[in-house]
Amino acid sequence: MSESINGERARSGERSALTGEQYALSAGPYQAVVTESGASLRELTREGRPLVLTHGADEPAPAAFGHLLVPWPNRVDRGRYEYGGEEHRLDVSEPDRDCAIHGLVRWAPWRAAEHEPDRVRLTHRLLGTAGYPFRLDLEAEYALDAAEGLRVRMTARNAGTRTAPYGHGAHPYLTVGEPIDGCTVTLGADRYLPVDDRLIPSGPAVDVTGTRYDLRAGPVFGDRRIDNAFAELNRDGRGRTWVTLSGGGRTVRLWADEAHPWMEIYTADNAPRPRSGLGVEPMTCPPNAFVTGEGVVDLEPGAVFSGTWGIQAS
Repeated sequence: MSESINGERARSGERSALTGEQYALSAGPYQAVVTESGASLRELTREGRPLVLTHGADEPAPAAFGHLLVPWPNRVDRGRYEYGGEEHRLDVSEPDRDCAIHGLVRWAPWRAAEHEPDRVRLTHRLLGTAGYPFRLDLEAEYALDAAEGLRVRMTARNAGTRTAPYGHGAHPYLTVGEPIDGCTVTLGADRYLPVDDRLIPSGPAVDVTGTRYDLRAGPVFGDRRIDNAFAELNRDGRGRTWVTLSGGGRTVRLWADEAHPWMEIYTADNAPRPRSGLGVEPMTCPPNAFVTGEGVVDLEPGAVFSGTWGIQAS
């Protein structure tokens, strides 16, 4: 919808949903809805069956449902980090754990630059703040294909004058309409990142063999409680890593390209509708990366970074 129409709506007093404009997409059996708020994936279905946990258009996304996590995914311990020889302090957005979490654009309005029946491209100008004094132009493109399902491409360009630390992730919750305890979950990952009681990494990634984090053979998930990042991800011939959730005769799969060497798995024990979906979060860097520097992209002025992931049913 054009800015002039939006402006006319505002002047006429017409009301809109809490999450702003709703951008509907459709291709073959797939349908999706992306919101102006955060460029978030609010709905994704195949033949009318949900592939991700959803929420109402007039409801704030609970537990980061469908959010894009930019310019960092997961947590920054105490909200403090050093970059370029300077100390920066982010707002603590997760006070219970004294962390800054999931970036700066989750609730920001994104503008639709293009909207076609099967595709939408949204943009956001991230201006500098005291905690993140860098300037990025962001773009999120959602596209549906009748055979391949959803593809999401996240792109950042440094529009400022100084090199910026950068990372991104996404936060869909896969669902097959059954509690995850009775489902099988497959993730080809050889290592996982242990965390402390505040969910900050407590050491380097370790071997999954013999632990509840070993999902390589697609076990019945059971009562596993997981909120950890996985590394050394196995990839197919196209460079994609896959997470598969199967149950009740249905299967949904998320893939991510090589720009995403980390995959967070979250069993949503403390989220609304606990364990009804599985948080599967492709990430360019691990939790607390702004503090450790691990996996952080040094995005120079004018430079561009992008990564792609997607979801399909099979």
